[in-house]
Amino acid sequence: MSECEARPRVVSGGQKHTTSGGRTKNMSSWFERQLSSHQVQLAVTALVSGITVAGLIYGGQTIRRRVATDQLKASIPPLDEEHQGQRLTDFGAALPVSSAAKEDDRVAALAGRAQQGDYDDALIDEQLTRTASFLTKPRFQILRSSFVIVVGLGGVGSHCTSALARSGVSHIRLIDFDQVTLSSLNRHAVATLADVGTPKVQCVRKRLEAVVPWVHWQCLNEVWREDKGQRLLGAWGSGNGRRPDYVVDAIDNIDSKVELLKYCHQNGIKVVSSMGAGCKSDPTSIFVADISASIEDPLSRTTRRKLKLAGVGEGIPVVYSTEKPGPGKAQLLPLPEEEFLKGKVDELSVLPDFRARILPVLGTMPAIFGYVAANFVILEITGYPHESGSGKVREKMYDSILSGLQGLEERLARDAGQDPLGLKIPVTKEDIAYLVEETFRGKSVVSGLPTRLALTRWRKPKHGYKVDQRWDGQKFSKVQLQDLVCMTKEEAATHEKEVLKGEKSPEVFYDVDVVQMVDRRQREEQEYRRYR
Repeated sequence: MSECEARPRVVSGGQKHTTSGGRTKNMSSWFERQLSSHQVQLAVTALVSGITVAGLIYGGQTIRRRVATDQLKASIPPLDEEHQGQRLTDFGAALPVSSAAKEDDRVAALAGRAQQGDYDDALIDEQLTRTASFLTKPRFQILRSSFVIVVGLGGVGSHCTSALARSGVSHIRLIDFDQVTLSSLNRHAVATLADVGTPKVQCVRKRLEAVVPWVHWQCLNEVWREDKGQRLLGAWGSGNGRRPDYVVDAIDNIDSKVELLKYCHQNGIKVVSSMGAGCKSDPTSIFVADISASIEDPLSRTTRRKLKLAGVGEGIPVVYSTEKPGPGKAQLLPLPEEEFLKGKVDELSVLPDFRARILPVLGTMPAIFGYVAANFVILEITGYPHESGSGKVREKMYDSILSGLQGLEERLARDAGQDPLGLKIPVTKEDIAYLVEETFRGKSVVSGLPTRLALTRWRKPKHGYKVDQRWDGQKFSKVQLQDLVCMTKEEAATHEKEVLKGEKSPEVFYDVDVVQMVDRRQREEQEYRRYR
């Protein structure tokens, strides 16, 4: 920069000023002149007033909008059966209603009217005409007014419910805690892919309403427990409503099954129980009999034992299969070894105490079990003549085995030099059935044969054979159930000659496999003896 450019300017009065200072003073003077102008003051006042009015208007509109929004929200009813919500697309538009949803709504509306009596009776009669013709009108009217409870809506329970509803039962209560799963579609009566993840009780009701809209339903999505028994198995309706005519037990958990059967037996409620359909493949081996006579069914055997612990030995009809397991046939699949290594295997169950292992099921078998149970209930309710296979053939066999045991004890008494006349044995026909079916699985411990069976002592008494005659006019053998084993009659005769009357011990006379088998069965009998 040159000296001329840096030198300050000299004005009159001898004062020196820089160029920027003069500009600032001129700007201040201009503002003072403008503020003192009347027109500018009016303009500023108008601007401030406009801003204030705009703020008040905007605030008032905001308040009114908020009040209107709150009123609109308050006017929207809560979601329920009458007012149902609908999912929107990402753009806020309503999704198109599928034809399936429309059909479900139509069926539900029709069922609602039908259950209130708005349905032509002539149509019901036409739909059920074949059942009515079979049962005859008086029996059919009994069925139409009946009330049945089905506990468990899996393969057996769903088919049973379907058959009862289609046959004319008008009041059905469904009890099940579970949901429809993809793996259950191979055996469920009415569930579809759309029902996966929904409660089984609602699925069965919804699907059957499309077939029999006039049937009245009560759906209880909960686990059966004894402390809930009065409510779950109570009368239909409030007060002195109709008590259930029959209960169908289609539970696959043993503890819950036993609790249900015990409750029904103790409270005089008629019940039929389905035993295991898993691992079964022969439909011709399915029978209905009293639980005391059911054989070759592991679920039935375990249920019987636990019921005996509860004081219930008979009086409960069951649907069971006499099919025997064998090489190449399906078996209960064990959990992988890695699951056991993790520990707490029971946590893999849906609920505590429910099975975690996989039970192979041929889809046709639960259906047959369910229809057999429904058929039995229909015949029982209507009084239609039928025979349920009460195990009369086995009863005769038990009589024969008891008679053979009596003869054996008399022969042993005679050989010991004691008078067998009037000798009694402390064994009943029920004891015979228990030993043969429960302890020895209906087979000989020697050969495994299931025919011409007999019970015999396994060993000689340690202190010789003695008859108890401590009471006048009474003498009886001291044989105990744990002393007996099951053989064929031919094997028992040889055993009597070589072991009971001879000098050989069982360990010398039989193979080690037979001796070990007897030891296992006797230990098992001792474990379950407290249940009897």
